[in-house]
Amino acid sequence: MVKVMTNSLVESFARERAFQLLDQGSAYEILGPFDRFGSPHLEKQNIVPQFDDGMIIVKGKLNGNDAVVISIEGKFQGGGIGEVSGAKFAGTLEKVLKECKKGNRIYPIIIYDTGGVRLQEANYGLLSIAEISAAIVELRKYVPVVGIIPGKIGSFGGMSLTAGLCSALIMTREGRLGMNGPEVIQQEAGIRELDSKNNPLIWKMIGGAARKEAGLIDILVEDDVQNFKEAILSVWNGEIELKNRTKQIDYYLSLYKSCTLEERILPEVARELLAAGTERQNTELPVPTEVVQSTGRKWFDLLTDGKPSISEVPSVLVADTAINGIKARVIAVVPNPESIYYRARKGEVGLLEGWTIAKYVQQAIDEDCDAAEKRLIIPIVDVPSQAFGYHEELLGLYLACSAAIDAYATARLAGHPIVTAIVGNAISGAFLSHGMQGNRLIALNDDGVNVHVMSKKSAAIITMRSIEELDEAAKEVPAMAYDIQSFQKLGALYQLLDGVNGKNPNDDDKKVLMDAIIDAYHDIQKHNDRDLSCRLTSEIAKNGGRAASIKVREMIEAQWN
Repeated sequence: MVKVMTNSLVESFARERAFQLLDQGSAYEILGPFDRFGSPHLEKQNIVPQFDDGMIIVKGKLNGNDAVVISIEGKFQGGGIGEVSGAKFAGTLEKVLKECKKGNRIYPIIIYDTGGVRLQEANYGLLSIAEISAAIVELRKYVPVVGIIPGKIGSFGGMSLTAGLCSALIMTREGRLGMNGPEVIQQEAGIRELDSKNNPLIWKMIGGAARKEAGLIDILVEDDVQNFKEAILSVWNGEIELKNRTKQIDYYLSLYKSCTLEERILPEVARELLAAGTERQNTELPVPTEVVQSTGRKWFDLLTDGKPSISEVPSVLVADTAINGIKARVIAVVPNPESIYYRARKGEVGLLEGWTIAKYVQQAIDEDCDAAEKRLIIPIVDVPSQAFGYHEELLGLYLACSAAIDAYATARLAGHPIVTAIVGNAISGAFLSHGMQGNRLIALNDDGVNVHVMSKKSAAIITMRSIEELDEAAKEVPAMAYDIQSFQKLGALYQLLDGVNGKNPNDDDKKVLMDAIIDAYHDIQKHNDRDLSCRLTSEIAKNGGRAASIKVREMIEAQWN
């Protein structure tokens, strides 16, 4: 007997999806199109905005339970996250968190249909995804955060990292989940690395059925609204065990250390490896014969007085030190030309790097759990990007990055002050994984310091513009620019340090950065900050840098009831 599909979620628009999931007559939209709050940055680039900015927030009930659905419209700008759409997403989760803390249990449901950051508002998207991630990590303590990836686009880029943080994920066979889209991998690494038009291979790698077989998602459903409702309720009712994958550090790290890439790992073999559920024997990675003196490594050596790294992975440096008498753990990602993962040899955050960051941040949390004062954690940021590779996507790079985010956010919530030092490139998912969860961000005012979501060449291709056109647009929209001075205009930096030699620092430069770190540390202690709200309360943020982000949150508060 052939089953007739009666109510497709895949084929519906984002608004229809949200209302279809909730009990009839119970739902209403918050910050809908009639509020006429679209992106203030698109018209400046001759792009027609949309009055809901492609982000739908609907509050109501599901099976009598209070719920809110956050639904991304993939048909508008590819479901990309800009300032307003990102603020709607993050602001809604932050409001749910406040309600849960007051004892009002509200269940969040996220429907993903997104390619990640909206390149036309690049760094606004980065800031928003960091805030979304922070909210999910904290909210999971109160209610399960359920993510749904129905298709057509799937969940990619920085948004895949937020999906990796969800308590449970529900997908269809039509859904896709990965850090880097196939087209971006081909652009960055070449067609021999991945042919983006080889659709059968893509589905075997990152499609819903493949992710379920690999144990990376919780429920695979056929595309019918009722099936989604039943799946959500099974999570809420405790019928589905919450796997907490981003906490399974030893298992995944032992797996990725044991992999050999002499030959390409086939998708079916990768799925068996990921789903095995048992740790491998401890594999010692070889010490590289060539040590690259990157900017990040130089600053790591300076801040730790040359202490040897305690990390088992050569591309992640970790050392404990004292700065002006304050105990600190310093972490840096550096190049390793001999890494077994050939797409992560130039300082990129790859599979090993993400899980290793998570290991040593979690180690600090565990060791300091009973300490009166938690260790200061200092991520040194000099990362060109996440790794763009076939094996990275096949084996779940998004989850490795999610694990690093989870660890940093958990440390911050546990009372560890995190002061991020941006001394070089801070690009895309690598920056989200390593640095963006800091209580305070400090950067060097140096031409070698850049913040963005993608290389200029790839950004130009995806936005169908020339590099010259991108540079021209950045004059009107600072969030599109790469330089640190433009990033400062968004209000997220605690300090921008002048007169420091970023590439070849000496002891005088070291003192300037250390003084700034200690100043930021005392500021965190003074305000008892454990969230990222300071990025919205700085004078630069309030005076225009994040004006739309602030206004969106005010409107969510006003319309909530």
